[in-house]
Amino acid sequence: MEAVFSKEIQSGLDQARVEGMKKSSRLRVCVDGKKQTVLRMWKTGFAMEADAPDMRGMVDLYDGSIHLFRCLVVTSEAEAGERQYEFKRATAVRGTPALDFEVPEHTPAGLIADAR
Repeated sequence: MEAVFSKEIQSGLDQARVEGMKKSSRLRVCVDGKKQTVLRMWKTGFAMEADAPDMRGMVDLYDGSIHLFRCLVVTSEAEAGERQYEFKRATAVRGTPALDFEVPEHTPAGLIADAR
């Protein structure tokens, strides 16, 4: 059986759902030094509140204070009380710089000095 609600009740339910996701989400997008809450994320995009700005270009995605991805946002559309953003690529951020040389297979872990 399918329940049919009035527009006012449905909009109230949608707003409560968005508020619940907003409180439980740690994901943030940083654009031009401003951080905004991400409601949910999937493999090729993420969703924010419906009144979120229309973004294009490079954005940084954080989980709390941990920098997760650098994303290239290409499209956005409003749907079901959310603004959904699709990204072309999401590059994982590393904690160490990329190596510009090949590391030999049997590299010593350290140097033991003779302290005589």
